[in-house]
Amino acid sequence: MKYIIVLGDGMADEPLEELGDKTCLAYAKTPVMDKLAPLSEIGLVKTIPDGMKPGSDTANLAVLGYDPKKYYSGRSPLEALSIGVPMKDTDIAIRCNIVTISEEEDVFEEKTIIDHSSDEISTEDAAVLLKAVSDKLQSETYQFYVGTSYRHCLIWDKGEVVELTPPHDVLGQTIGRYLPEDANLREMMKKSYGILKDHPINLERKRQGKNPANCCWFWGAGTKPMLSSFTKKNHKTGVMISAVDLLKGIAIGAGMKVIKVEGANGGLHTNYEGKADAAVQALKDGFDFAYIHVEAPDEMGHQGSAGRKIESIEYLDERVIGRVVSKLEEAGMDFRLLVMPDHPTPICKRTHTADPIPYMLYDSTEPGTQGLLYNEETGKNSGIYIENGYTLIDRLFEK
Repeated sequence: MKYIIVLGDGMADEPLEELGDKTCLAYAKTPVMDKLAPLSEIGLVKTIPDGMKPGSDTANLAVLGYDPKKYYSGRSPLEALSIGVPMKDTDIAIRCNIVTISEEEDVFEEKTIIDHSSDEISTEDAAVLLKAVSDKLQSETYQFYVGTSYRHCLIWDKGEVVELTPPHDVLGQTIGRYLPEDANLREMMKKSYGILKDHPINLERKRQGKNPANCCWFWGAGTKPMLSSFTKKNHKTGVMISAVDLLKGIAIGAGMKVIKVEGANGGLHTNYEGKADAAVQALKDGFDFAYIHVEAPDEMGHQGSAGRKIESIEYLDERVIGRVVSKLEEAGMDFRLLVMPDHPTPICKRTHTADPIPYMLYDSTEPGTQGLLYNEETGKNSGIYIENGYTLIDRLFEK
């Protein structure tokens, strides 16, 4: 038996009037999921424990079977593992987004955060911009490391875990009251704007009609993570396929193999087929489990674009789930497939929520008979509710 999780990050949503009071998931044309759903177990699972913030970090830990209340030590440290940062026990890792803030206001604190991803800036351009910042601001205490796209890392030697606001939680708002209380971090953010706003890359981006990547935004502070072995815990070997450093970092911490897919960029136009093919090949090569993470629905949710979120879900259905299922069937492999988001990223809120999310579990050897479609409403009405999200993977592995 082979096992696959296809995770559409932030795929769950709330009903929208313009979609006839349907969610993006219910509205999207998903013939593959529509075919599998009536033969699957559909239920509702709570991936965000009470009292914890609804992030992809805590949620994906839970999906992989790790109790976030036990294993979570901060978001950025997990990403630091992926980047290859040699964290000391006394280091604090902090996510460093390169974001877009408004440029009209003279006072920094009165500026507005426009885009947490700077139009999904390329890693190549972001690396140049981060170097410009690190050349001026890096010290023995603060070290910058390049990640992927807009997502980077700051290591604070002998620092402390301070409260910091995720930029995607305050889109469209004035930044003043969300800046770090720590004076050094706040000053570095302010100086980064002065360094980046007239950088040649940003001048060119504005000429092209793109959002300038004009400020560093710090958030997600945490300490060096300590995850137990995925293989020892589950008695399964596993691979992670994701463009996002967070997911790759979780996998590295858990001792899973990370597979890099050319053209996988965490955006709407990522290499969906490459991810599907890499997962199938890994299973053919002897791995028991493949985790395919697709970031696009979450990014489109943060952008507040229902159309693009629907498009990302339709791509996930056809180009990932459909491709994986057909190739495994062609290879004559028995498999169990779990399809789910990690958390909702509602279009109307443009940020994460902690609401329980629907899952669909399909077994190629024992198709079920629920006769339902896969969406949020079906999950709520299924009668199946899993309180502790980190136990869902046991349901996947039970056969």
